[in-house]
Amino acid sequence: RRLGSAALDLTYVACGKMDAFYETQLNPWDIAAGTILVREAGGIVTDFSGNGDFVTKKQIIGSNGLLHGHVTDILRRHVPVE
Repeated sequence: RRLGSAALDLTYVACGKMDAFYETQLNPWDIAAGTILVREAGGIVTDFSGNGDFVTKKQIIGSNGLLHGHVTDILRRHVPVE
């Protein structure tokens, strides 16, 4: 599901309405607030490789933490990781 705003998508992850969100080619201002909300809610935010370099790589996965490894594995198999 894509709501049109990365900030809103990450907010939905933070409040539990969505389990995970991923996207590419986002700018820092698209994800800054949502990243803080996900982390403060106990979730995880990384790039597609599972590292914290999601801003410069322009790849982001935000999740509730429970599914993060599964989402990362799926993306590694199906999306080129830079």
